[in-house]
Amino acid sequence: MYDMAILWDWIAFSVRWLHVITAMAWIGASFYFIALDLMLKPAKHLPEGAFGEEWEVHGGGFYHTVKYLVAPSEMPEHLTWHKWQSYTTWLSGAALLMIVYWVGGELFLLDPTKADLTLFQGILISGGSLTIGWLAYDFMCKSKLSEQPTLLMLLLFAILVVMSWGYNQIFTGRAALLHLGAFTATIMTANVFFQIMPNQRIVVDDLKNGRTPDAKYGKIAKVRSTHNNYLTLPVVFLMLSNHYPLAFATEYAWIIASLIFLTGVTIRHYFNTMHRTGKGPLWTWLITALLMVTIAWLSTAQSGETYEESEARELTAYEQKFASAEGFEDAYYAVTGNCSMCHAREPSWEGLHWAPKGVVLETEADVARHAEQIYLQAGRTHAMPPPNAIEMDQESRNLIVAWIKEVRQGG
Repeated sequence: MYDMAILWDWIAFSVRWLHVITAMAWIGASFYFIALDLMLKPAKHLPEGAFGEEWEVHGGGFYHTVKYLVAPSEMPEHLTWHKWQSYTTWLSGAALLMIVYWVGGELFLLDPTKADLTLFQGILISGGSLTIGWLAYDFMCKSKLSEQPTLLMLLLFAILVVMSWGYNQIFTGRAALLHLGAFTATIMTANVFFQIMPNQRIVVDDLKNGRTPDAKYGKIAKVRSTHNNYLTLPVVFLMLSNHYPLAFATEYAWIIASLIFLTGVTIRHYFNTMHRTGKGPLWTWLITALLMVTIAWLSTAQSGETYEESEARELTAYEQKFASAEGFEDAYYAVTGNCSMCHAREPSWEGLHWAPKGVVLETEADVARHAEQIYLQAGRTHAMPPPNAIEMDQESRNLIVAWIKEVRQGG
């Protein structure tokens, strides 16, 4: 039978690839339409009900776009809807969250040094928490706060800071930042599904039935779309953060994630202003630079389980399954002998200050916790250790494979 661990990894890769493709399509369309909206210019020859026009050149041709503030006088024959990019991005992201952080929750989701949770409890918190942001945000948007957009955005930012802190109290660092990204992305997709699209359907239905559409529906959709525009960049950062231990492997990860939202606002404000006026405010880059310097400073405060704490604590049930299997001792020495120079709390490899991706492989708990990844990276493939670091002999790799086979046969 084909190795299930390899098959599962390829499934995760395929879903991730789908997620990346659809996210690029969604983000690209979102950025384009916001820029287009801001660049519209009034003109005398525009048809009745039109707000502005924009001429563009691309790919060897000219494009003439006209925007109607509410709707044209009659339903156009061809109408393109932009919604599936958003839906597919969220659905593929949700599937990837389940594959990586639910099925692989013992490693990637739960942190036994932070909270004593069962995997089922962790999954309930993971899934249930994603809806909280949308419910609170949607309530604020429908309240009188909608008349005070700045205050509304500040309150949304406060919710994001609280959630960032909360996630970091119970989940691993990488899971905490990823969940904050999923929390925000859920708000964005819910905006499309529950507000933007329904309001646009009302306008289309009015056109089809010969009624004059109400301008309020377009305004609601525009506000939600603008909010999504400012949330996009932080979400992209959070989704990529698991590649950078400096972002998630620190006690201040929740503050770093919060500050990233502010950089998203400053960067988008620059480009939005540039699209609208032709010149962006340079002060936004100064603020962005200062925020990034602060983030870099906070990132050096590393946290996590110390060597002594890892040695002293009782193994979790998941770790015990691998540590008690026949062949663990041989595999453990194979891993520490070939990998610990880099994957240590204080790496001895010259120029390396933190373990790659925050993965430490020193104690028995460390090795048992990362067993499946060790098996794929060093047992079944030669991905680790890098050939320019150390040449791991085949016998050591065979010991790792034999150990994992014993675990599976014993299970």
